[in-house]
Amino acid sequence: MTAATRGSGGVGPDRQTRKLADLAARLTPRDRQLCRLLADHRVLTSHQLTELAFGHLDTAEDRLRTLTTLEVLDRFRPRRDTGSAPYHYVLGPLGAALLAAEADQDPAELGYRRDRALALAHSQRLAHLLGVNGFFAALTRAARHQPDAGLEVWWSEQRCAAHWGRLVHPDGYGRWRDHHARVDFFLEYDRGSEPLGRLAGKLPGYLELAHATGIRTPLLVWLPTPAREATARQALAGSGLPVATATPHPDHTPAGPLWLPLHASGPRRRLAQLATAW
Repeated sequence: MTAATRGSGGVGPDRQTRKLADLAARLTPRDRQLCRLLADHRVLTSHQLTELAFGHLDTAEDRLRTLTTLEVLDRFRPRRDTGSAPYHYVLGPLGAALLAAEADQDPAELGYRRDRALALAHSQRLAHLLGVNGFFAALTRAARHQPDAGLEVWWSEQRCAAHWGRLVHPDGYGRWRDHHARVDFFLEYDRGSEPLGRLAGKLPGYLELAHATGIRTPLLVWLPTPAREATARQALAGSGLPVATATPHPDHTPAGPLWLPLHASGPRRRLAQLATAW
């Protein structure tokens, strides 16, 4: 076995070609959407994929199990001290080959390696990446239950870095629509594990980007607890940027009335209301 074959997951080219041909009659448009989501966002749990593309967890788990057997997806389950973690899904070798075929590319051009995809199981950034992806998955779920609402844009950290990396490295970029209101935003997802000075140190880059483009895109900071939020608001004050903060709430998704602009003391606003907050 060559190193190239090993890196792509150990599927020989002739065998992979036959398997890819067999998939043509088995994959649905939703299956292809799942491959694109995992290519862009690297890892998603079964619960997040349910929010993004299915109506029920049982339906999702049944289809995801089939796609794993077909080598379209791969999965792992991290250890927990109590209870069981959900399965975490990444793109599989046949899923990567499928996306390459759709783009008329060689799989190597996608930069996919099975060993790297599965290595996320041991990455120190796994919890952060899942938190960011969970934020956007929750917005997708909210749109499913809100007429005339939708997550129109969701860019990953990697895509943001490719586009704006000289100045800023947000955890994500999105556009949320609720009826006639639309708000574009950068997301900084804070888990409370780093000094707030590091978060505040990112603001000059966002300010420079706003000056360079003439567009003052709101910066949303998602924090783990109200205490962390209160301290963060002090650290971020006076930047001159449109910044709003929020923390999770059991009764609301990020689309709900959780957001408090830095210049305001209340009441908290829905995500769509941030379009006219500054």
